[in-house]
Amino acid sequence: MKYSSVTFTSSTMEDWQRDLLIDSLGAIGYDTFEYIGQGFTAYIPTANLDIQELETLLLRETEDFDIHYTIQEIEDQNWNELWESNFQPITVDDICYVRATFHESKPDIPYEIIIDPKMSFGTGHHQTTSMMLSYILKNDFKDKEVLDMGCGTGILAILAVKRGAKHVMAIDYDEVCVESVKENKTRNNIAPIDAELGSEERIRGKVFDIILANINRNILMDQLEQYGLSTKSGGELYISGFYDGEDLEMLTQKAQSAGFDYQHKKTQDRWCAAKFLKK
Repeated sequence: MKYSSVTFTSSTMEDWQRDLLIDSLGAIGYDTFEYIGQGFTAYIPTANLDIQELETLLLRETEDFDIHYTIQEIEDQNWNELWESNFQPITVDDICYVRATFHESKPDIPYEIIIDPKMSFGTGHHQTTSMMLSYILKNDFKDKEVLDMGCGTGILAILAVKRGAKHVMAIDYDEVCVESVKENKTRNNIAPIDAELGSEERIRGKVFDIILANINRNILMDQLEQYGLSTKSGGELYISGFYDGEDLEMLTQKAQSAGFDYQHKKTQDRWCAAKFLKK
């Protein structure tokens, strides 16, 4: 498969603005990113490169800073190898260590999660994922039935089990993610995770103690009503993948109409995660 690289440079772009732009590019098909100096390079299959779509995104996302880009078609290469070369282990709240198979273990840290990177899916590096991991570390998951909606590599599901969850249903619409969860649960010696392909239709008629949903604002808005139907009274909902401010206000109103009470939020570089309690 032929790929194209789009290299973005800016003299005024801040780190959080870069991260927001990368997230938006990921939503339109860019699947690998590499930091360079005052910018980054994004990679996309050449057949999926849409200049008009890219220009529209940049007009919307870069009002507060200058941005320039160049496009180049490049030779085939091992994309996972390129992405792995930029993958570094992280530690969350000093007690959870997320690493790849090619990093050394840290047995002194209580919770270790081993992830085989599949491009940019759920490694813990994104602010939304690390905030969700922090929520799992600080709340009670013992003997809980848990849903991980939009599970990616299964990183949240794995930590939920390590924190005592009885069973986790992990759902994603991407086949690569579903297979990644199956591989990673074996890699972490975790059994009670069932990975399924699909979306909210997979949870109709099912009820959970805790729902984890790290997706994006629009999908959350669309699915919150079903989350209300699928959460036990007194159960918990943790969501992320949106910005603080207007996004959180919209989601809180929708969650309240679905039977949830707002409890708490975390923020990092404008990204937000929030906890809700089912009435």
